[in-house]
Amino acid sequence: MTLSPFSRATLPSLALCAALLSLNSHAQDSESTAHSNAASADDEPKAVLPLDELRTFADVFNHIRLSYVEEVDDETLLEYAIQGMLEGLDPHSSYLNEESYDDLQVNTSGEFGGLGMEVGMENGFVKVISPIDDTPADKAGIESGDLIIKLGDQPVKGLNLNEAVKLMRGPKGSKIVITVVREGAAQPFELTLKRDTIKVASVKSKELDPGYHYVRIAQFQANTGTEFAAILKKIHSSQEPLKGLILDLRNNPGGVLQSSVEVVDALVKEGLIVYTLGRIEHADFRHSATGSDLIDGAPVVVLINGGSASASEIVAGALQDHHRAVIMGTNSFGKGSVQSVVPISEDRAIKLTTARYYTPSGRSIQAQGIAPDIEVEHAKIETIKTRGGITEADLKGHLKSGDGSESDSKERRKKTNTALFNRDNQLYEALNLLKGLNILSAGKAQADTKPASAAL
Repeated sequence: MTLSPFSRATLPSLALCAALLSLNSHAQDSESTAHSNAASADDEPKAVLPLDELRTFADVFNHIRLSYVEEVDDETLLEYAIQGMLEGLDPHSSYLNEESYDDLQVNTSGEFGGLGMEVGMENGFVKVISPIDDTPADKAGIESGDLIIKLGDQPVKGLNLNEAVKLMRGPKGSKIVITVVREGAAQPFELTLKRDTIKVASVKSKELDPGYHYVRIAQFQANTGTEFAAILKKIHSSQEPLKGLILDLRNNPGGVLQSSVEVVDALVKEGLIVYTLGRIEHADFRHSATGSDLIDGAPVVVLINGGSASASEIVAGALQDHHRAVIMGTNSFGKGSVQSVVPISEDRAIKLTTARYYTPSGRSIQAQGIAPDIEVEHAKIETIKTRGGITEADLKGHLKSGDGSESDSKERRKKTNTALFNRDNQLYEALNLLKGLNILSAGKAQADTKPASAAL
């Protein structure tokens, strides 16, 4: 049976169009009143809804209701429309239904189920921003920049981000095969990952060599700033004087912005840390240091790479602008925008990009990232031994050094951190840089305290 143009099925569409047109009429009346009452209204954006586009929306809505192969209720269609509106803005704005809203709140607490990687969407595919330390994704060899084109038998193309994330989640111990496209790989390849409960340890630390400490921040959670400050205080109060600190932000996808501010504040005594600019008043804010360098100016090297995003870029950019640290590694991801979570009901919200953030010197990180002061690509390094390996000390009858330091020299050579050199060349270079800075500063201090020679 063919429906007439004014059959009952068209009524929701007509009602929807009438409601939107009524809203448009009200906006026009409000705008006219504003213009008549205040000259400054010329500076305000016009709140006029486009009539032709509203009619098109209502027509499309109605065609779907009448003609789609399966019946879809009006509430679901309107929810899809909201999803499309937000996802069309940028890769980070999204609609959060009850499930995804709960997931967001769980993720910032540091424990959730799944594969263990921060992801976004690019050209319809899931793009890996970074794998999270010691998770199934990390152990399987997932890398920052990988594109996931299939999840099991389900092609990713056509899914939104929430749908893709839902497929990646599952019971602990269950397996999923993902198909990955990687730059430099001749063709897509498959990886099998076993899902697990992801517990992200935000801050970890260890001593690499006497006086040289390594701190790893895997993700900025609510307590990251407090944990980082506690580690610095413990390091600084130890008997071994602190000679240098390596802060590792590689593959750190970001997280809670306030925590990144607290990390910078623990290393910088004064000055601006970060500021944001948006269209609405409460989107603009500035954070400044509160006067506490917890390691009293000890040299710092910050490691970043293409998986360092958002809050980790705030830290690297601020320390770079304040000349408080040497930034080493490769260019960061370039996510310089702020997302606000706006509840629209008890169990639903929207995540909306509301501002861009800037480093203290006014640099925007958005789509540019942080360029390291010293570029060091991650690489597999092979030591090439000198043929023969004979030195003066190996020659029969060689003269002794005369100052008894020969045994010390041999012992120093034994302490070369070969394992670190082979495992992580970027960390090895950072440690060497700190040692060089320490040697120079010690030499300068000695020269400053040496009495000047008297002229005869």
